Amino acid sequence: MGIVLGVALGGAVGATLRYWIAGLIQPSWWEGFPFGIFVVNITGGLVMGLLTALLALKMNVTPEMRAFLTTGVLGGYTTFSTFSLESAMLIERGQWTQAGVYVVGSAVLSILAIFAGLWIVRAF
Repeated sequence: MGIVLGVALGGAVGATLRYWIAGLIQPSWWEGFPFGIFVVNITGGLVMGLLTALLALKMNVTPEMRAFLTTGVLGGYTTFSTFSLESAMLIERGQWTQAGVYVVGSAVLSILAIFAGLWIVRAF
């Protein structure tokens, strides 16, 4: 039950952070592209890489804390359900180029960000 509670609490924290950060980052002059969620997905990938490496190589945490941080906080923060909705909306509006940049950019840069996080922790 402790792991489930950790995931639930972490999810609330992550979702709140996502809402706040995406809203803060989204420029009012560029409403046609979901820039805030784009940045959230990339930073979430970086933090997931950092956390995964830290938890595996440098820190000794309980399974509850691991679940709280990864599945909970980062699961609530990274937003692929929102990502999918934003992608569909761009496509429905006929904004194929923006949709392509958003989908490919989010996927590729998030994966690269995970590798960057892994590399940063391993280098130190």
